[in-house]
Amino acid sequence: MTTNAASSSWHASQFPFDFAPQRTQDADLLRQLDFVPGLKEVLTLRQVHALEHATVWVLSQSGGTAAARADNELLGGMSTDQGFYLYGRVNLAQLRQAVREALQRIASGEWDLAVHPRCGTNLSVAMLLTAGLAVGINLALPRGPILQLLGLGAAAAAAAQLAPDVGSLAQRYVTTAIPFNLSMVDISVSHDFWGREAHFVRVRWVE
Repeated sequence: MTTNAASSSWHASQFPFDFAPQRTQDADLLRQLDFVPGLKEVLTLRQVHALEHATVWVLSQSGGTAAARADNELLGGMSTDQGFYLYGRVNLAQLRQAVREALQRIASGEWDLAVHPRCGTNLSVAMLLTAGLAVGINLALPRGPILQLLGLGAAAAAAAQLAPDVGSLAQRYVTTAIPFNLSMVDISVSHDFWGREAHFVRVRWVE
């Protein structure tokens, strides 16, 4: 998953949660199904994903100078079940404070912070919608090349319109969960396969 904060015209409250997440729901599920391999990792990853989004939101709303705000709008992230990577120029102390604030705010009811418009989920949804609509149109229309090309264009346009809303729903109900069970352990600086510097925010599961 990748997040980019450059979306000032969009806000998560555009897609508010229509239910109240329960603070113990993931912990209860884990206790009931602790025999399922990988369940804890999946539940943790969903919560980390939400925390990553919330942290990027907090950082994009902060930054006292214009330069700091510009840097924050270029941030990107990737989640794992151990924590998340944050790519871009960010002050370590500011990041530490942002993670704490994100945890506090999202767990206190600002659940919309779990959803971000630049999440890779939206791109995946757009690709699936485009492929699905393209196959449907291909089967429905005559085999003539002109109609097929027009159909593919219509599929791409429809997918582009639907993807933001469908992607936000996928984030809320599938790929993220409110991080009620996470606490920050530490933040370290590392480099990815391409040599890009990243801050890794390590978390742990707490009951």
